[in-house]
Amino acid sequence: MRFGYSSDCLDHDPGPRHPESPDRLRAIRQALSHRHGVEYVEADAVTAEQARTVHDDDYIEEIREFCADGGGQWDPDTVAVEATWNAALKSAGQAVWSAHEALDGAGGRGTPFAIGRPPGHHAVADDAMGFCFLNNAAIAAQSALDAGAERVAILDWDVHHGNGTQDIFAERGDVFYCSIHERGLYPGTGEASETGTGDGEGTTANLAFPAGGDDAAYLAAVDDAFAPLLADFDPDLLLVSAGFDAHEHDPISRMKVSTEGYGVLTARVRALAGRCGAGLGFVLEGGYGLETLSESIKKVNEVFDGYDPVEPNGGVDDRMRSVIDDVRTAHGLDGT
Repeated sequence: MRFGYSSDCLDHDPGPRHPESPDRLRAIRQALSHRHGVEYVEADAVTAEQARTVHDDDYIEEIREFCADGGGQWDPDTVAVEATWNAALKSAGQAVWSAHEALDGAGGRGTPFAIGRPPGHHAVADDAMGFCFLNNAAIAAQSALDAGAERVAILDWDVHHGNGTQDIFAERGDVFYCSIHERGLYPGTGEASETGTGDGEGTTANLAFPAGGDDAAYLAAVDDAFAPLLADFDPDLLLVSAGFDAHEHDPISRMKVSTEGYGVLTARVRALAGRCGAGLGFVLEGGYGLETLSESIKKVNEVFDGYDPVEPNGGVDDRMRSVIDDVRTAHGLDGT
């Protein structure tokens, strides 16, 4: 794999007690330090004009000035410093790099994974929220469309619903957003009934699992809900909004995905992209246990390096199956 990375993303420092710490990237780099074939690429930052392709002009100016004035508490969760604006532009630039590398088939150079921060999937068109300032995946998807892709899919496996990404593309028919997340967590959105509006009707799919969703549940979500929907959508590019906070040992969620489970999930998504004939790229979102985050990303890398992950033994809990069935019903898929 090739990892998009910039040390400028370390300069966004919301404080020693904040879970979205620069140490997240340091831990990832340390975990990958003994892996062969790992390459780091520093992509260009996006411009303010590129950010405006998915964000409102007034918001871009407001957040730029907020950081230039030294930053501070944007909302109770979202903290900026002077360096945050540049870090956000760099983080979005890594995501754009991942999208374009994936569209190009990476030229045999390896699957792209953007490990920028701050993360992005909560940022809506006109506001920062949930640790996020610019919506990295949305900017990347729009850049891919502007470069000639006809359809882009975003699969968000972060434990929190990516409300910003969904909102930005809710009325668009050229971007399919699908999310697996924990019901009841921030920001409280992402129900099965949210399927898109207008031209985007049917291009949003949400699986809001109750606490306890495990490897088997996540794999069934991809196999039984997202795979048939995305096969029908036929994207040119599949971007994974890859948060690792559904890990069983992450400090801020109650889900039960294992490190090995992220390996199996990666293999499933790679196979799905292959069946769709889509380029595949990854964009880092959350994950707040340093060891679980870094080991999970190392596992993703191992899968692309030839490792065959172990499938889970157990079946799908009835509570999780009913959520998958609700999504299938909402999207008119036959059977359960």
